[in-house]
Amino acid sequence: MEQSIEKNKTGIIRRITAINGMGQVLTVTVGLIVLCLVFGIINPTFFSSRNLGNLLRQIAPFILIGIGQSYVLITGNIDLSIGSVIGMSTMLSATMMTKGVNPWLAALITLAACLVMGILNGWLVAGFSMPPFIATLGTMTIGRGIAQIANGNYNTNSIGAAAEGFRNFFYYGKVAGIYTTFWIAVIIFLIFNFYLSKTKTGRHIYAVGSNINAAKLSGVSVTAVTIKVYVISAFCAAIVGFTQCASAGMGAMDAGNSYEMYAVAASVIGGVSTLGGQGILFGTVIGAAIWAVLQNGLQFAGAPVAIRNIAIGIIVIISVLLDIIVRGRKRSN
Repeated sequence: MEQSIEKNKTGIIRRITAINGMGQVLTVTVGLIVLCLVFGIINPTFFSSRNLGNLLRQIAPFILIGIGQSYVLITGNIDLSIGSVIGMSTMLSATMMTKGVNPWLAALITLAACLVMGILNGWLVAGFSMPPFIATLGTMTIGRGIAQIANGNYNTNSIGAAAEGFRNFFYYGKVAGIYTTFWIAVIIFLIFNFYLSKTKTGRHIYAVGSNINAAKLSGVSVTAVTIKVYVISAFCAAIVGFTQCASAGMGAMDAGNSYEMYAVAASVIGGVSTLGGQGILFGTVIGAAIWAVLQNGLQFAGAPVAIRNIAIGIIVIISVLLDIIVRGRKRSN
């Protein structure tokens, strides 16, 4: 009886570790636990209920943009426009609210505009075979320009008391003692994780990233798949833009700056391959948590911003190098 139980446990462990990218996910999960323990020892306030609540809220935007970037990376592409789409979302929604537009209608119109950017990205990359780095670099500039002209090249005024419900929903409200920002990220993760892991489109996304020519021969519409992943990326960026607007209570033209780097960091730290075809969204969540914990913990430790940035940059480089080395060995074998 005990032997059969042990065999079942061993079988479950093998099935889990056999999932593409799960090895790195388990490794970085251990790393996350160690980081939390180290920062807790350095400053016990790290584990205070107030800091943990704020930490979950800080993790949420990284989870969201990480999900979007992960979808794109798995197809073997990249999205550099994420930060600018966040800026677009923040400025367009805030500007409309300051002009008297209902906050939820403003959010809906803004979301539609951001999704158009996603469609444009996918169309340029798949429809015209434009290198994703160049295509999304161009739309990154366009998106930032839209954010700047939305309110005449000025940050907006306060979005006002009429937007209190909007601000509570996206940033200040709590459910079961946890900020709604985190719950939004959890719900979106559950939806997109199911979509990626349990649907035909999800299998097509992995197929395109693994071998685009084989995917085409199998009848996969590469153009449709590419547009879908960029639209998902734009959707996630738009939601983060709403959280930024709700947090500040206004629109800032520089909202989302450097977030494309944060998105790549969350993805690759969590085991999503920059070479395409590999990675799971749970890993992205762990990667986002590591990023947020490092930012939060180093701040508690009194480290300057420059040191925080250097530490994160080193981790990203190491993660990508390890992915390239491991994938290279697998191909040679």
